[in-house]
Amino acid sequence: MNKEDQVMIGFRDLFNKMAHLNKSKMNARLKGHKPSEVHCIEYIGSHLDSNVTKLAEAFYMTRGATSKMTKRLIEKGLIESYQKPENKKEIYFRLTEQGIVINNVHDDLHKEFQERDKAVFEEVTEEQFSRMLTFVERYSKHLDDEIKKQGIDIKSE
Repeated sequence: MNKEDQVMIGFRDLFNKMAHLNKSKMNARLKGHKPSEVHCIEYIGSHLDSNVTKLAEAFYMTRGATSKMTKRLIEKGLIESYQKPENKKEIYFRLTEQGIVINNVHDDLHKEFQERDKAVFEEVTEEQFSRMLTFVERYSKHLDDEIKKQGIDIKSE
């Protein structure tokens, strides 16, 4: 097996292990909410003036699928839509009080998982972090370029 395969299998294995370890607590504390909905809530909670286009781009989803998800979140009372007085065309989203509660639970869970994994990260040197981040950024840029090369436009799907 070549090194590229080892890295990709390693990333996938790490992701799957994290998802497996985190799943039961996430399901218990965020019962009735799909992971995609919780991540949408998280995005809206941390990005001012979130709209369907920004959400679709952030999650690599179509605007249609994003619109359906935001409608579900509105129906559940977790987000609300609003318009700016100077721009009546665009619809934005913000968290409701109930949405803030879900976002806080999600944040608390992430802190709990970070605490669980802290021992590993404490052993990583600044140089190792720097190299890992450089690799991740370079690989992400490469994938962005490939998406553009294929003519995939999230906004129009």
